[in-house]
Formats: sequence, C-alpha cells, structure tokens
Amino acid sequence: MTERPSLLLIDDDEAITAGLGSFLERSGFTVRVAGDGRDGLAALAEERFDVAVCDVIMPHMDGREFVRRLRAEGSWMPVILLTAVGESYERSAALDEGADDYLNKPFDPQELLSRIRAVLRRSVPGERPLSAASRLRAGELELDRSARRVRLAGAELALTPKAVMLLDYLMAHPGEVHTRERLLSTLWGFDFAASTRAVDHRVAELRRLLDDDPAEPRFIETVQTLGYRFCAEVVSG
Repeated sequence: MTERPSLLLIDDDEAITAGLGSFLERSGFTVRVAGDGRDGLAALAEERFDVAVCDVIMPHMDGREFVRRLRAEGSWMPVILLTAVGESYERSAALDEGADDYLNKPFDPQELLSRIRAVLRRSVPGERPLSAASRLRAGELELDRSARRVRLAGAELALTPKAVMLLDYLMAHPGEVHTRERLLSTLWGFDFAASTRAVDHRVAELRRLLDDDPAEPRFIETVQTLGYRFCAEVVSG
C-alpha cells in the first residue's frame, strides 16, 4: 500500500473543517485541522505535511500571512488558499506571495480535490515551485512576475493586465488542462459579470502577441471540449 498524503486543513469555521476534513479523509488523505494561521504554523513545527489547504480570512493570522511566514522560513510546501473574497487583486496578490493555487468559496469539494492532486503531482519536496518564482521562462518567452512584464525574444509585449494574469497562471501550472470555468472563477471571480468568452478573448490576445498558431501551438494549446493548457516547458529564473 502507498502512504496516504498528509494534509493540513486551516480554517476557523468548524462546520467547514468537519465536513471538508471528512471528505478529504475519504479521498485518501490524512488530515490535521488547525483553527488559524498561527495554529497552522504550530502544527508544522510538530510534523511534516505534503500540502496545506488554508482559508484566507481568519482571526489571529490570516491565510496570506500564513503563506508569507511559511515562505520566509524557506518552506515550499504547496498551499491552496480558500476565500469568499472575490476581488481579482486579492487573487493576484495571494499567488504572487507564494500560494500555489486559489479557490473561491463556495466551491465544489471535487474541484478542490482535483487541485490538491494537481499541485502534488507538480511539486518536488524541498524545491521552490514555479508559483513562487519571481521569473518564469519558456523558450524565448519570459515573464517577470514582480514587474508584470512579458518579453518575447527580448522584445517587451504590450499586454492587458488580465492577459498578463492569465499568462502567469498558465505558465505557473504547465501541462495542466484548465477549463474556461476554472480560469474565469480563479482569475475573474464567480461574481464577474461575463461569460467564459472573456477567457477566450484573453487567450486570443495572448496568441496574437506571442505569434502562437492555435493549429501548431508553441505555448497555449486548446484542449477540445475542455479548455486550455500551457504546453511548453517552463523553468524559473
């Protein structure tokens, strides 16, 4: 038998931790619950976890501060943040600070489960994940995440902020298929008054400026009936 992955679930809502904790246990994880970021750090001082799922809005220490403390200590354990806050700047800031993924409340537990499995597949114990790198490269394409600048073969590209955010997310999660609904909810928010065509428009903008042929993509591949995938190899630095 393979060892069950260990998961740290951090949330101050006992109804959520009870229901979600039981679901994740049934899905094959060993789950430990903490009531806020401070308790989460205390749990990490006692044992090792493979992944953390953490609420953002909590007393004593919120989720973003938890991630900042964790990364400052040199820990690259994958972290997925949960929040009812739907502002796009909150999502962008959380990912910039080192969170591996971000999910809006309310959410489908199966969607969370798929994201947990995805971050575990791409994470290497002890190594800085792509989602925490300051720069991402894929061939001639370079994304400076702190400056929000994109260059192709040395030339800077004039991208809209949403297109940069979308490219950032795709490059930080290479090889994964992302549905339009997932990209819309993650980067725009559930309350965004638009259809999934908003995602298609930003992908078209990226392809035009990256000179990326949809029929023979170098960077962004369309996965029929599903969504999009960043198909090039991505490295940090």
